[in-house]
Amino acid sequence: MADFTDGYWESDGLRLHYRDYAGGSDGRPAVLCLPGLTRNVRDFAGLAERLAPEWRVIAVDFRGRGESAYSKDPASYVPPVYAQDVQALIGALGLSAFVCIGTSLGGLVTMLMAAAEQGRIKGVVFNDVGPEVEAAGIARIRSYVGRSGNWPTWLHAARSLSANQRHVYPDYRIEDWLQMAKRLYRLSGNGRIVIDYDPRISEPMRTAGDQPPVDLWPLIEPLKPVPVLILRGERSDVLSPATIARMTAALPRAEAVTVPGVGHAPTLDEPEARAAIDRLLAKVLAG
Repeated sequence: MADFTDGYWESDGLRLHYRDYAGGSDGRPAVLCLPGLTRNVRDFAGLAERLAPEWRVIAVDFRGRGESAYSKDPASYVPPVYAQDVQALIGALGLSAFVCIGTSLGGLVTMLMAAAEQGRIKGVVFNDVGPEVEAAGIARIRSYVGRSGNWPTWLHAARSLSANQRHVYPDYRIEDWLQMAKRLYRLSGNGRIVIDYDPRISEPMRTAGDQPPVDLWPLIEPLKPVPVLILRGERSDVLSPATIARMTAALPRAEAVTVPGVGHAPTLDEPEARAAIDRLLAKVLAG
């Protein structure tokens, strides 16, 4: 198991958390991992342990998740603020070059940073996300985010997760659901298993209602010079084949890979995802 250190930085008056897996002493870019809406640094443990110590891997807890502080103002739980937080971390660590691996929300945050960090971003993995998010996926995410359940044991939590998300990972066994539960949830002070994020992260999504979506396509323009990997879960209701086709047409160095048998989003531990990420990183090293 690869070693990591816990690091903290300040942004907007909040103390935010990241995991730092040391590596990349030959000067190669760091790998900056940005999680999905309700997720945290633990999502990237498998990836980081595989890549370190050849690569330095930095996994981020967005505000309101994991070990990062919760915001007093739920209106700050929006992608532009997350992007500002991550850019504050980039500055605090003095990162001159990095590869972004963004799952879902993390991919949207990457897009928002692309112009400001042009020249420092050496490659990108968009994990089941693009400039257009399917309405069915948004509706499904709105239906569950912010619901704060609790369970007496990890097995109860895993069974609940399986009941709600079996359509996403239809081949998972109970040990897989247990592993995912331990990524998603935490043990509370009273001994119950609870969600590991501020339930109020859902508020901006709900207040947005059915407002027309912002056009995000211009945000990927700065990524034209760099290698890009677009991963899509075969059963995804968030990223459509049509959006992937438009992305690959807009990004000359993009590769699109479908991860079979899963929905939104691939865990990045699937063989197809691992091989595709390795190809992306090889392109980054080749320049």
